[in-house]
Amino acid sequence: MTDKNSAIVADRVAVASREGSARFRQGTFLAFLGVLAFSGSFPATVYAMRGFDPWLVAIGRAVIAGVIALICLKAARHPLIPPRHQWRSYAAISLGVVFGFPVFSGLALDLGATTAHSAVVIGLLPAATAVCAVLRAGERPRPLFWLACTAGAIAITAFTLTRGQSTAAWPDVLLVGALVSAAIGYTEGARLSRETPGWQVISHTLVLSLPLTVPVTAVLALTTSVHPSPQALAGFAYVGLISMFLGFVPWYAGLARGGIARAGQTQLTQPLLTLAWAWFLMGERYGPATVAAALAVLVCVALTQRART
Repeated sequence: MTDKNSAIVADRVAVASREGSARFRQGTFLAFLGVLAFSGSFPATVYAMRGFDPWLVAIGRAVIAGVIALICLKAARHPLIPPRHQWRSYAAISLGVVFGFPVFSGLALDLGATTAHSAVVIGLLPAATAVCAVLRAGERPRPLFWLACTAGAIAITAFTLTRGQSTAAWPDVLLVGALVSAAIGYTEGARLSRETPGWQVISHTLVLSLPLTVPVTAVLALTTSVHPSPQALAGFAYVGLISMFLGFVPWYAGLARGGIARAGQTQLTQPLLTLAWAWFLMGERYGPATVAAALAVLVCVALTQRART
């Protein structure tokens, strides 16, 4: 009888393990789709700023996405406003991904940071997200995870400090503000996505932000120089539709399904993807150090994926 019970328990453990592995693989794939969408954000932002003010691009993108989110929620007959007890989390998401990341990263690019440099520095984002996952979501990655994560962070820090300056320049300070903002927004959004579909989480966030983003965008549109060339409009459309809305749908779902800390490490591939976009779309050139730093963090992806949370 004991042997029979033991066999039943072992079977259940094996089934649970297989289900957990499948769930993680699905989460990782969804997270990567989000990363793929986000990887074009910096080139698109540069294009948009060739015809629009950086502040207008940063805030206006949320209006484009907010209108789409409003339509999606109405079409699906979901409430436009989330439950009151979740408002604090939605405020954190809004401050992080609706305002913080777009403003900080846009200003960094406007002050002279190249797309390639910005992409590699933002490669620290998975490490920041992992820390937030520990503090806010109760996740406990294994030591191997932290070793790989730290290695990636060291590679990017070394890259930043060897760019011909002994101290961080203002663009780098702004990029750090961008990655901290995104890490907070990603973690809170993934926490909510455990019980609410990811598309609803980002939709609620954008709709709740509309009372602020709409008037600010209107004022900026009237008081700043606007030159809506086809290239600038295409870039604006990308950051509004893809970066600010569609990319978050698989991203939040992937983090919730695969684990915020572990699935979030797929974002270590974003620097390489952005480098490819910068070269293909903008003809941007970068030296061996940039490629080496990007490859170093890519190696860390494989290592973190071997460390189960």
